[in-house]
Amino acid sequence: MDRTRVFVVEDQPNLLRNLLKVLGSFPELEVVGSAQDGEQAVEEVVRVMPQLVLLDLELPGFNGIEVTRRVKRRASEVEVLILTSFEDEQKVYEAIQAGASGYLVKRVGPEKIRSGIREVMEGGTVLEPLIARRFWNYFQSIQAKPPEAEKQNPWGLTPAEFDVLRYVAKGLSNAEVGRVMTLERRTVRTHLSHIYRKMGVNSHVEAVVLALRAGLVDL
Repeated sequence: MDRTRVFVVEDQPNLLRNLLKVLGSFPELEVVGSAQDGEQAVEEVVRVMPQLVLLDLELPGFNGIEVTRRVKRRASEVEVLILTSFEDEQKVYEAIQAGASGYLVKRVGPEKIRSGIREVMEGGTVLEPLIARRFWNYFQSIQAKPPEAEKQNPWGLTPAEFDVLRYVAKGLSNAEVGRVMTLERRTVRTHLSHIYRKMGVNSHVEAVVLALRAGLVDL
């Protein structure tokens, strides 16, 4: 089995050591490096080219948002998963806008980090349900809502695809969507791939953003 190559960015030495130990205990993950400074993180990630960066937001040098922006600019194929103490919805918005594929807070346990990495590497987006709800409420508050007459489905999404989109907007993982809808995980991924193709996007977040702008997703 190919292992996922992970790079960890965390400025607190004790927490960094614990993260490296925990991630190193998962057989499907390979920790290929770490950094405690934002500028160093960007250079090392570009040099090492991991598949995923587990990234704190509060760092010396560049903060996590700027690290995300620069990493995605120079190595767009590298996924970024935020792991931070900040639960502020504006931070989530800025991280997603910068190119992050997920946002977890440090109170989550090792298994949640593990499943979050797996979800991102399978093409998903990770937002805890509470964080997701606050994030989308924040997003809606800064967007103009379309009149009822303008609400439409220009992408031709099926009812099942709408249900999948609505559930991922609430912060459910692919596996959780499958359990709620009584679908195989691969079927959920198939629905998502159809959604992305029809809407011309590459992620959960982009799809939900378009659906919210069109007034099609009720959170």
